[in-house]
Amino acid sequence: MEANFNLWPYGVRGSYSTYANFNQAGRWRLDVQVDNPDGVNEVKFEVVVMEKSPVPALGSKALLSVSKTLAGNGSIEEITTDYSPDPELYQLTIKEAVENPLPSVVVFASPAFCTSPTCGPQTDTVSEMREKHGGEANFIHVEIYDNPAEIQGDLDRAEIFSVVDDWGLSAIADYFNESWTFIIDADGMIDDRFEGYATLDELEVALLKVLPRS
Repeated sequence: MEANFNLWPYGVRGSYSTYANFNQAGRWRLDVQVDNPDGVNEVKFEVVVMEKSPVPALGSKALLSVSKTLAGNGSIEEITTDYSPDPELYQLTIKEAVENPLPSVVVFASPAFCTSPTCGPQTDTVSEMREKHGGEANFIHVEIYDNPAEIQGDLDRAEIFSVVDDWGLSAIADYFNESWTFIIDADGMIDDRFEGYATLDELEVALLKVLPRS
């Protein structure tokens, strides 16, 4: 397989990505070769493919979760840790999005408290995609924590939002608060999902697959 490089929207870092199908659960070793001006670097690492993921699988029905909205939960500071939030990401619950006739993009992330520096950019990227495809799909941000306004920089005060538990994110071994993004088709089925940062190009390719053909 060949992986494509995706430049992140800050600094000079990025990630390589490809789609791989594993035909059985268990431990797999990946042998990776990276071409560079000085030759080829090689690295080997193992991944564990689970029999069943706690996170909703591709092809499964999206959960009809009642996530927080501005209409139902007051000020935006009560529903997100994002320092510069896009109010349009808090207009619909996941349930409302799944039940309306449009595809949806749902990002679970804690912009202020991510264990890596990618959750804020991931939420911003979903917002950027909303600006390009507004009216064609629903775009939703779900904050990882239930009490953003109470945390005030101290994660000992933080409580995981129940919807995050419902979607299985907190059941992942060693999970803390990394982002997940789901692409849901017009029938409410999960068509793609991304753990960690996914670029605008990656998300757009996934979204275009579920947009109605003109």
